Amino acid sequence: MAKTQVKQMTGRRKCSVARARLVPGSGSGRINGREPLDYFQRESLVIIATAPLRSTETEGRFDFHITVDGGGLSGQAGAVRMALARALKEIDPSLKAVLDRDGHLTRDPRMKERKKYGQPGARKRFQFSKR
Repeated sequence: MAKTQVKQMTGRRKCSVARARLVPGSGSGRINGREPLDYFQRESLVIIATAPLRSTETEGRFDFHITVDGGGLSGQAGAVRMALARALKEIDPSLKAVLDRDGHLTRDPRMKERKKYGQPGARKRFQFSKR
């Protein structure tokens, strides 16, 4: 493994932005000052958020401190996932192939479609009345 140091990276998903700080340690993690399961409230979101650590088999080697804001919990989990993946790639460039293969470094471009004028939402129309 290359020289390890503290790495700070950003990840985005939908309207969420996550800033991750990766430090060599025992594998503990905090998201907005709370345990990942306490913050996300669902095991599935914790699995999504910490996927890069599992796929690179570095789960017990790094402590992470993450600040995330904006959007909902699902978007925040995706943002955390990308931030962790980018930080791991910076610490050890040899992990890039594994992270790329599992899709952790690809930014998901899907965003909420804007509301259009003359209708209540992006696609929904007001009810049509013939008379």
